[in-house]
Amino acid sequence: MAACTRRLDRVMCSIRLLRLIQHQNERFLSTSVCRLALESDDGNPTKFTPPSKPVIIDKTQSEASLRKFLSPDFIPPRQRTNPLKFAIERKDMIQRRKVLNIPEFYVGSVLAVTMADPHASGKINRFVGICIQRGGHGLGATFVLRNIIGGQGVEICYELYSPRVQRLEVLKMEKRLDDNLMYLRDALPEYSTVDPDMKPVPHSVTGEVPVNTTKVRMRPKPWSKRWERPKFNVQGIRFDLCLTPEKMEHAQKWACPWLEYDMLKEYDTTELEKHIYTEVQVEMSK
Repeated sequence: MAACTRRLDRVMCSIRLLRLIQHQNERFLSTSVCRLALESDDGNPTKFTPPSKPVIIDKTQSEASLRKFLSPDFIPPRQRTNPLKFAIERKDMIQRRKVLNIPEFYVGSVLAVTMADPHASGKINRFVGICIQRGGHGLGATFVLRNIIGGQGVEICYELYSPRVQRLEVLKMEKRLDDNLMYLRDALPEYSTVDPDMKPVPHSVTGEVPVNTTKVRMRPKPWSKRWERPKFNVQGIRFDLCLTPEKMEHAQKWACPWLEYDMLKEYDTTELEKHIYTEVQVEMSK
């Protein structure tokens, strides 16, 4: 019985030894193959290249598309004009936009315009203000900036495609309740005051543009215009703080309710905007 036990122990030791030798051989072969793979033809080791990083795709989130924005100066007015004139102007506008970055902005956005000025020190003038109006079409497009400097209201009307404009920055992207903020001339100064050293506020290029629902307080009359009359359709003024109900009722006498049925006053530019937007995108990508 003791002899059988000794023989079994010898057999087990030999098996363990064989397994150990086999494991060492496999390990030697694997390291030698890696060394041969890392060595180049001349025997020198090649440069280590790390593996590529995995690309993680979140399929639960839908891909966000850029906001489609067509500057209003590209839309020709409805009048007796030659369409060829606006087509030629669009080509000049696109060439200008390739040189000068004209960002997306709306009435109510805070802008900073750097303009060449031969009468200023250094021949460069930078003005920061809130956009209160956009007007004109084609190469004649303009926008007005307003700010309070030294207690005095300052307004500058810029030509959007002027060669003197060197830089146009959007410091704060937002809209207002109205498409025209000329009534800020008659409002309290704090609603038109912008810090000249204001830092840009980051905004998203997708989604909706934020709307500032602030309603301003007006100074006592007289105003530059009768903003309470319905033809202006002003939404951003607190009339209840400056006018009595009798005066607001009296202003309704100038209402023109039949204008909402005037189909020739405004026209649908949806198809025209799609065509012009496609043309601009193709030309800008060249």
